[in-house]
Amino acid sequence: MTAILVLATFLVFIVLDYVLNRRKVMATVAVDAPRTVPAQAGGDYVDGFLVPEKLSYHPGHAWLMRERKNVVRVGADEFAAALLGKLEKIELPKPGQWIRQGQKILSFYRDGRKTEMVSPTEGEVMEINAEALSNPAVLRQDPYGNGWLMAVHVPDEENTGRNLVPKGLVREWMREAVERLYARQPALAGAVAADGGRPAEDLLEAMPEAGWTEVTSEFFLTV
Repeated sequence: MTAILVLATFLVFIVLDYVLNRRKVMATVAVDAPRTVPAQAGGDYVDGFLVPEKLSYHPGHAWLMRERKNVVRVGADEFAAALLGKLEKIELPKPGQWIRQGQKILSFYRDGRKTEMVSPTEGEVMEINAEALSNPAVLRQDPYGNGWLMAVHVPDEENTGRNLVPKGLVREWMREAVERLYARQPALAGAVAADGGRPAEDLLEAMPEAGWTEVTSEFFLTV
């Protein structure tokens, strides 16, 4: 009987320790997390698209940046933002929700159509960007800054980089994506060249036949 009581007490302490530490982490993220990502620091361009070097990228065109131990910030890269264009609405997972890498958890709406993006990491959603929800245009205007989407607590930090694009291959990966897009719709290359080599605000706007949902799903790996 004594052994059972000791075990029960031990389990209670473990549960209390978990709850208290979890609250501490949530409070830290909510109060101290920066609202923007210093993307321009070390930024670079690949075929006109900004690809900051200090960020990590998922093959589905989401980015993530380590903010502090076990906390990363997540967003959509400029290539994705240009494909999404003028959005009507963004839906994000709720704080406290557990998400897995490769899971469809980011939803974007345009002209009554929906497309999705997968999570680049696994963990618990700690915070979402209220500004992006109220003003979806900020995603295209500032994808690496005010257009961030969510902050995630990642308990298994050692595996955070699993299945991401290797750092040394990021430029090649982005260049291949751009070339694949232009091969599919050659007229889109003109939309980029028309702005001095920078992508148009809304790459698919003038090309309804391109199939917004179909094209974004292909590059976001949600087909």
